[in-house]
Amino acid sequence: MTGLRSHTASAVRTTGAARDAPGRPRATLALTSAATAVTLMTYTAPMVTLPDTAAALHTPLSAQAWLLNGTPLGLAALLLVAGSLADDYGRRRIFLAGTLALGLTTALGAFTTTTWQFTLARIAQGAASAAILASSLGLIVHAFPSPRGRLHATGVWGAFVSGGIAVGPLVAGALPNWRVAYAVLGAAALAVAALGTRALAESRAARGGRPDILGALTFGPALVSLIAALTLGRDGWLRAPVGLLLAAAVVLVAAFVAIERRAGTPMIDLGLLRRPRFLASSAGGLFTGLAVIGMFSFLPALLQQTLRLSPLATAWLFLLWSGLSFAVALQVRHLAGRVSPRAQLALGFALHTIAVITMLGAIGSGSWTRLLPGLILGGVGSGLLNGALPLLAVESVPRERAAMGSGAQQTFRYIGSCAGVALTIALATSSGSLAHGTNTALLVSAVLAAVGAGAVLVLRERGE
Repeated sequence: MTGLRSHTASAVRTTGAARDAPGRPRATLALTSAATAVTLMTYTAPMVTLPDTAAALHTPLSAQAWLLNGTPLGLAALLLVAGSLADDYGRRRIFLAGTLALGLTTALGAFTTTTWQFTLARIAQGAASAAILASSLGLIVHAFPSPRGRLHATGVWGAFVSGGIAVGPLVAGALPNWRVAYAVLGAAALAVAALGTRALAESRAARGGRPDILGALTFGPALVSLIAALTLGRDGWLRAPVGLLLAAAVVLVAAFVAIERRAGTPMIDLGLLRRPRFLASSAGGLFTGLAVIGMFSFLPALLQQTLRLSPLATAWLFLLWSGLSFAVALQVRHLAGRVSPRAQLALGFALHTIAVITMLGAIGSGSWTRLLPGLILGGVGSGLLNGALPLLAVESVPRERAAMGSGAQQTFRYIGSCAGVALTIALATSSGSLAHGTNTALLVSAVLAAVGAGAVLVLRERGE
């Protein structure tokens, strides 16, 4: 009888576990998607509040790139570090720490009074966002171990990247001012952190060994130096600070490579650089940042300055682009088996190329309706990119290193974003006419997207 009761109790526990299993994946997907949406809302809020924020902080035109580049700077510097820490120390732990930090730093950003205070707050928000984005895909891969489940979950997660981009400017534009917007977004991040404490299960990679502290201490500063040089370079590439920052980046990257070759548990396996799929994932992220994020981060501010649109009107106009991106990214999973993620990326870049070419002359025309065809095509292209990138990121690395794969791809994405924003602002403001400068920036964006399409097509596995 004792054995029978023990067997029965075991069976009940097994049945209960089986019954609870479907709920945990759904909760994991819901919370990681919600956190990702809030992260992207925080990231994109300055797109429509930049003129008001710059006026409130007395930011000159030459320094406005810092108002946009603060968050991508923190993201690029810490995404790979955060992904490695998430795999080694626990994805749930890093995710919750990130959401809590995002809530606090975003709320604090509402009280800043100078350009540098705001920039430092945005860098801190980027660091917190890195923890969220890098750990989210790791949590999803653990919760959805089957290829079919992973395809569905990464598609939904990618759609919420687009959803956050869509809703962020609307929230920021609808609220009384940019300070209130940051307070509201900070509260939203704290709410997700509170919900995640009970709903998420812990997971980590069973690698053993010590964390790659030396790798983190060289890689993070290397990226900070590089991105700071790219941002400062618009005021003159031959200045001493720019040269010193670029030299520091080269030295630190060389030190990082040497450390990773000797590390027992490296932050990034350099052997992945021999995998065409990993390189395609990284190239996809880099050119998405350079061509797409760089252009569309500053274009709303240009519209407000030239067409005199209000922040809310600008947000509604750009909802055509970001809303389509969300809808398309949500449906990308239906292309599985018929169109590879690599081909989807190439198509997304091609559509962006056509989209920005159709926008040529729109700023000088004085009519926002000239932008509509480009926003529609660009939205579809962006949706394909956001839907395909997360799946390619987790497929390009071993399953137990999913957070690292996500961190690596998104690191390149936000390095590209920082460079793209700095380049777009430099080109758009380089001549006496914003209309002429914007046309130049649009053409450069088109060329970069075309190069991105070619890169992901060339980088393919044998037999693919």
